[in-house]
Amino acid sequence: MTTHLIPKDRAHADFAATHEPALTVDPGTGDHLTFETDDTAYAQMEELRDLAKVTATINPVTGPVHVRGAEPGDALAVTIHSIETAEHGWSVYIPGAGALAGPMGEEWYVRRVPVRDGTVQLTETISCPAAPMIGCIGVASAGAAMSTVMPSYATGGNMDLTDARPGSTVLLPVEVEGALLSIGDLHAVMSRGESSFVAIEIAGRATVSVDLVKGKGLRAPRIDTGDELVCVGLGDPVQVSIDRAYEDLFAVLTDEHGYSKHDAYTVMSALAHSELGGPTGSVAPDPLHPFRAVGQVTVARIAKHLLASR
Repeated sequence: MTTHLIPKDRAHADFAATHEPALTVDPGTGDHLTFETDDTAYAQMEELRDLAKVTATINPVTGPVHVRGAEPGDALAVTIHSIETAEHGWSVYIPGAGALAGPMGEEWYVRRVPVRDGTVQLTETISCPAAPMIGCIGVASAGAAMSTVMPSYATGGNMDLTDARPGSTVLLPVEVEGALLSIGDLHAVMSRGESSFVAIEIAGRATVSVDLVKGKGLRAPRIDTGDELVCVGLGDPVQVSIDRAYEDLFAVLTDEHGYSKHDAYTVMSALAHSELGGPTGSVAPDPLHPFRAVGQVTVARIAKHLLASR
């Protein structure tokens, strides 16, 4: 097995098919790809407290990696093996951003958060176990370049899902030859739904391997956590994202695992669960309000043992 390092100096401010690949690999070899990520923008926010003065890229993604044989209509399977983080992360409030913009008001807030020995020290008296995950993971779109901040896309992007953690496999719909995988926006720990729009952001290295599922034809990402299968629904208004996540999960049961539609309906009524995903929305935001989400990311999940029971 070979490990390839993609350094943070190969980072970009978007997902785009026009970026020259940092690396080309074969799928299914088991080779490890280590993506190094950057947090310079948060250090500048601490110093400057003015977004207009921040010169570093916000939410840069490292890559892209060209996967030989990946073609439109395939799914790229990205298995996350490990995430190594720096010794401190960041809790940041950007005025006007996130669900807590009302009570937080117009004053910047930036806190360095120590992360050591698997523990995140949130305040002087409150800590929690580190639960590192990837906020931004995706492949290039056949259309225009995609933002690494907002929204989420059918080919991934800044989904901010806690399920994108070590041990999970993220399935991404391929739209361009080679897929062009990029990764960034690591978190030391994040609330499900990312209540404040910013988690405990942190620099580090994410190590993954890649494989292809030929002709999979996904319309949105999926995540296999080992215990659960998670379908991502994107849509505006929110109900559309909920419907799409449930529809895709229903199709998994009926089309891929032999359930009758009536059995699938009954099982999902009892044992399929949904929740709001990340806070980045599913439609590009109004340029005048760039941190105000439009649309929604929803996830629908079911235990994998139910898939194997048919």
